[in-house]
Amino acid sequence: MNRRASLGTVRDELAELAVVSARFRWLVGAVLIALVLLGWRFAHLQLNQHEVFAGRADDNRIRLQALPPNRGLILDRNGQVLAENLPAHRLVIVPERTRSVADTLAELEALIELSPADLERFERQRLRSRRFEAVTVKPNLSPEQLARLAAHRHRLPGVEIEAYLTRHYPHAEALSHVIGYVGRIDERDLRRLPVERYRGTTHVGKTGIERHYEDLLHGFPGFKRVETNAQGRVLRVLERSHPTPGRDLQLSIDLDLQLAAVEAMGDHAGAVVVLAVETGEILALVSKPGFDTNLFVHGISRQDYSLLLGHRQRPLFNRFLSGGYEPGSTVKPFISLAGLESGQITPTRRIFSSGYFQLPGHSRRYRDWRRGGHGWVDLELALAESVNVYYYQLAVDLGIDRISRELALFGFGRGTGVDLPGESSGVLPTRTWKQATFGEPWFPGETVITGIGQGFTVVTPLQLAHATAALAGRGYTAPPRLVGNSETVRMVQHQPAHWDAVFNGMAATIHGSRGTARAIAADLPVRMAGKTGTAQVFGLPDDDEERRRRLGGEIPEHLRNHALFIGFAPEEAPRLALSVVVEHGGGGAGVAAPVAAKVIKRALELGH
Repeated sequence: MNRRASLGTVRDELAELAVVSARFRWLVGAVLIALVLLGWRFAHLQLNQHEVFAGRADDNRIRLQALPPNRGLILDRNGQVLAENLPAHRLVIVPERTRSVADTLAELEALIELSPADLERFERQRLRSRRFEAVTVKPNLSPEQLARLAAHRHRLPGVEIEAYLTRHYPHAEALSHVIGYVGRIDERDLRRLPVERYRGTTHVGKTGIERHYEDLLHGFPGFKRVETNAQGRVLRVLERSHPTPGRDLQLSIDLDLQLAAVEAMGDHAGAVVVLAVETGEILALVSKPGFDTNLFVHGISRQDYSLLLGHRQRPLFNRFLSGGYEPGSTVKPFISLAGLESGQITPTRRIFSSGYFQLPGHSRRYRDWRRGGHGWVDLELALAESVNVYYYQLAVDLGIDRISRELALFGFGRGTGVDLPGESSGVLPTRTWKQATFGEPWFPGETVITGIGQGFTVVTPLQLAHATAALAGRGYTAPPRLVGNSETVRMVQHQPAHWDAVFNGMAATIHGSRGTARAIAADLPVRMAGKTGTAQVFGLPDDDEERRRRLGGEIPEHLRNHALFIGFAPEEAPRLALSVVVEHGGGGAGVAAPVAAKVIKRALELGH
């Protein structure tokens, strides 16, 4: 029995051994198959997909870093610099090299002033950066700040001073609304700018020429191909492609004339526009007061911005482009042409000004500016003395439809197309416009005051200068431009004798014995034609003449009338046209005309 049991045990062990042996053979076979498949896959990857994975490996090892282009310069017509790139220095921190970022910032605050905006910007950038990347703490360090940091830098590990180029405006306030400024790229900019072209760029044109010609001024970025380690740290530069700088822009502006116009305005707010009649070149373009555009390049502080917003003269407001003013009596030369062309008046037809005008069947009196009136006046005297009654009657004879058509010919009611952003179109009132705007019909009394540039009519100083250039060119001029050339076009076609008649009246305004601007004649080196104007700000009823006279100079400055002047020179062959608006200046003859005389005199001295 024991032997049989022993044999049975042996058989069982042999059977188990056979099972194990079979399983082992299957396992070895499976391993061999797996090795064969693995080898085949490895060979496939090495031989057939080597380039794909080699490229991916390089992507993990090689990085492209953008090199931003230098921004193009902006120059005046004579090559004087209006916007430039200057060397500057910024303070940066490399977080991994500091013992403590917070402690380092505290030490820096003891050395130089760090505003809450500086610290907030630093934290935002630090959260988006790696610990070994430099993060800007403060841009555009002053020489004093540089010296103080240099003296203590040995005890500030991780603190670096980097050199870079920054935008600078040497004549910031005089040209703030023309040149504009660049500022940091924000979320709105990112949505409109092409990403590839702005890699590495931190600033973009925000206003003025800087914005309108951004595409030319910016240029194209370059790159450098660098080798990095697994953490992204740069080991070496493998390849470099230099960026293409932005294009330099030369404006038609004459800086010397621009500065003369700013000075001529004194402390008044307003605008001055000077155009070349034939070419439309803008020689001077002033909105006063201006502001220091350099404050915006690195981000203006809340305090400085609040001061600008709260300034009573609104320095951020672009008057020559967006300012809306009643043209006042500066519209009378254009109304005169409409009257001559329609046959409602002739140069010799006379009208009697008793001091007021009344519509038939109406009791309201529309007063002339001179008490008692001007007596019998023809067209030349009506322009020279700015006789309101003459133009009240002419406006009624013409009707609003003819008036609107004539003013439209000279560009009123639409933008000039100047190469700047944000131009206003003004308002050219018509029956249709009033019905659409107010839901009301046009009334006869509104035609009366339209004849002297009051009521609904609104113009910008640039529009007014452009219309004056078309007047000076006897219907020919070119659209206003700051860069490049415009083609001269015929805006208006009238009979030569009608142009002559209007020119004579405008010349008599300055050189006639009764002209409203005769006081400036002695200051002019040539004969000039012009027209004064007054735009009402604070109104009193026409019948309340005594109260008007009593108030006189007691009216607060902010309620005084705007003073306007348009003109061209020389009278016999006009080359220059200009408009002047002096806010709350009172009268065009006493304030705006002397500004114009100074500007024209300087323009002629400069050879324009």
